[in-house]
Amino acid sequence: MKLDVLVFAAHPDDAELSCGGTILSLVASGKKVGIVDLTRGEMGTRGTPEIRYQEAVTSGRILGLSVRENLAFDDVHFTNDQKHQLEVVKAIRKYQPDIILCNAIRDRHPDHAKASQLVVQANFMAGLKKVETKSKGVVQDFWRVKNLYHYIQTDWIQPDFVVDVSDHWEKRMEAVRAFKSQFFDPEGEQSNTLISSPEFINMLDARGIELGLSIRVKYGEGFTVDRNVGVSDLSSLL
Repeated sequence: MKLDVLVFAAHPDDAELSCGGTILSLVASGKKVGIVDLTRGEMGTRGTPEIRYQEAVTSGRILGLSVRENLAFDDVHFTNDQKHQLEVVKAIRKYQPDIILCNAIRDRHPDHAKASQLVVQANFMAGLKKVETKSKGVVQDFWRVKNLYHYIQTDWIQPDFVVDVSDHWEKRMEAVRAFKSQFFDPEGEQSNTLISSPEFINMLDARGIELGLSIRVKYGEGFTVDRNVGVSDLSSLL
């Protein structure tokens, strides 16, 4: 299946927390979007891989994803080496996206920056004809993605551009709340991690408002780029 946009995430819920509104906006415009989670999040304090898998399925339905899969890399212990790079190359060539969204260039969780670097490297390799990969025994065609953008996570990073997600914010937060094992629930398990605290959920809303205000809308999501963003029509800018 060819996708318009492929989102890579180190852990199930990374995409929802950082670019869920953008995904919803893309799907609403008729784009095919998929998520490839790199790990099952098995090293997380709360929940289990099985619970998080079911939560990811539920969230994927809310987001309207065309596909969601998990590469089952070892949480915390995966590395940016040839073995892992080639698995990501296979996914890129399988879905042939025009755009890739991936983890933040830096963040409090080391896996996020590591995943970012891994996807950037694999994205380059996916476009090299002499890097051979196979899917179901068949050699894959090389594929060159048009653009790769990094979403912003817990650490504040100055965005290079902000997407207006005002019309999709409530549904975005519904997708976040699908991960019940991870985030604040007044009737659930008491908070024992940063992301399961009510303050973290409040931060998400405040971050969305702050980024939205920066482009004079209600809610926004920010991204960084590895090269300059070009536009062909100045009137398309907010």
